[in-house]
Amino acid sequence: MTDDLTQDAFLNGRVMVWQPRIGYRAATDPVFLAASVPAKPGESVLELGCGVGVASLCLHARVTGLSLTGVELQPDYAALARRNAAQNGAAMQMIEADLTALPEALRAQSFDHVIANPPYYASHGPRAQDKGRDRALREDTPLALWIDTALRRCRDGGYVSFIHLTERLPDLLAGFLPRASCTVLPLAARAQRPARRVIVQARKGGRAPFTLLPPLVIHQGDSHPGDGEYFTDTVRALMRDTGALDLGAMARA
Repeated sequence: MTDDLTQDAFLNGRVMVWQPRIGYRAATDPVFLAASVPAKPGESVLELGCGVGVASLCLHARVTGLSLTGVELQPDYAALARRNAAQNGAAMQMIEADLTALPEALRAQSFDHVIANPPYYASHGPRAQDKGRDRALREDTPLALWIDTALRRCRDGGYVSFIHLTERLPDLLAGFLPRASCTVLPLAARAQRPARRVIVQARKGGRAPFTLLPPLVIHQGDSHPGDGEYFTDTVRALMRDTGALDLGAMARA
């Protein structure tokens, strides 16, 4: 391990990734995102802003035989995503590009699934000291363009899955609902707490009514009694790759 990188385990060690010691570091969000994607063996998946590849690689560990493509703007992160894909046995095509200026060959393709964890924070907010972390977290490209690009690259009847802050839900729905049906899963840190993040899953061309699911509660109890994670049983299963977030089944329940 080099001094500026760490190798970290996801899905109980089924996915091992290198990521910067200082900079943008993946945590639970890409695991939740991957668990929510209703992909089947043989389908194609495009991840926009893939970072070091954690969401795609977690999805690869969950579903066999996927065709994976990642788009990442920052060269260092794209290089780590290639390295991580190779070390995890994933045949993932990596494209270093701005999502607003995708290569012509990619713009000619459509995918069964498009996934993304867009930057959370406004472009005018306080800046992170590390440039890579700052660029990963700051919305230099408007969220509306992330949504438009995702829908354009998704086939009719396919799914677009985003994870984002709850406060951006109105913007997410404004972009998706004219062109897709939407199911929203709020993510709450604890029971009886406001949901701070949401997973929005949109089916391109879908006509189903909008569905707001009950929140997924992440942690047990009112506080951490120690240094452990204290996940709920559902989330613990997700972290170990023995569970999934089937939003469709939740909506039908």
